[in-house]
Amino acid sequence: MLNARDALVSIDNGSIEVSTDLEEDPESGVPVIAARVADNGQGIPQNIIKQIFHPFFTTKEKTCGTGLGLSVSLGIAQTHGGKIKVSSEVGRGSTFTLLIPL
Repeated sequence: MLNARDALVSIDNGSIEVSTDLEEDPESGVPVIAARVADNGQGIPQNIIKQIFHPFFTTKEKTCGTGLGLSVSLGIAQTHGGKIKVSSEVGRGSTFTLLIPL
């Protein structure tokens, strides 16, 4: 939620949508709870998207974040057998989906 908020800083009519659903993991076929946070913010360039879950990686100014939020979130998800998926397009926004097996 904080990253979605930060992505909207310079966006007119910014929005964040939070949703939950019961789904089947497309990779494993296992039933999962899916929690999504989507924004219509700046988006994440494809050349850095693989780095966003690395500890201390951030594109924010030094006073605006530590770069630990996504790596800690991923660690918590994995501890519970889950994962986090991200889709993003520069200038259109990002969607983060937390998948936790039932």
